[in-house]
Amino acid sequence: MNDISISAILNSMDGETAYLTDMWENCVDEKRKRYTRSKFSDALNKMEEFGYLKKHGYKSETSYTKSEFMDTSDHVGFINNVIFTNETKINKALKKLDSKKIFIDISKNLNAHKLNKYSIKDYDLFLEGTSSMLGLSSSILFTIKNSADVELKKELKLCFNQIKEFLDETNEILMKYRGSNERILLQRILNNKIPEVGFLKI
Repeated sequence: MNDISISAILNSMDGETAYLTDMWENCVDEKRKRYTRSKFSDALNKMEEFGYLKKHGYKSETSYTKSEFMDTSDHVGFINNVIFTNETKINKALKKLDSKKIFIDISKNLNAHKLNKYSIKDYDLFLEGTSSMLGLSSSILFTIKNSADVELKKELKLCFNQIKEFLDETNEILMKYRGSNERILLQRILNNKIPEVGFLKI
């Protein structure tokens, strides 16, 4: 997975509204190369999920507008809804994964593993929710760093701590009673989903 800068996405817009194609053409990585269009679209979906952008139209006419919140309460309420949605998703998956093996076979060097076909759906749901929470954490830290709103920063720090505490508890539940190889593999997979601050995994 690659990381893409939230700032780079926002800076790819000329003004408050921009077409997807123009944004994609303007957004490049550190080596001045464009991201694949599908990956860039995935990043825009995350930007919409985390409250930065609103999508309009479809296909070649797809455009995005920068989101604006009425006040701190509106902004924090939006973030709390995202947190609640993903907490629900993760908890639902964990209930089913708690008593199941996720992997039925793991190679000695951990580079190859075989998923339990009865766990795949719940495992994917768990990873989806966890990835969103990690991306949201990165997004929150980005906003805290770049916002001049003292009250917003204070509230977002509470949201960040809530996510961290939840993910720590989740990790503890997931790892409980698992074999050493399974623990190592799971932790490696989860660590690979942690983006840099101000970046999103795509």
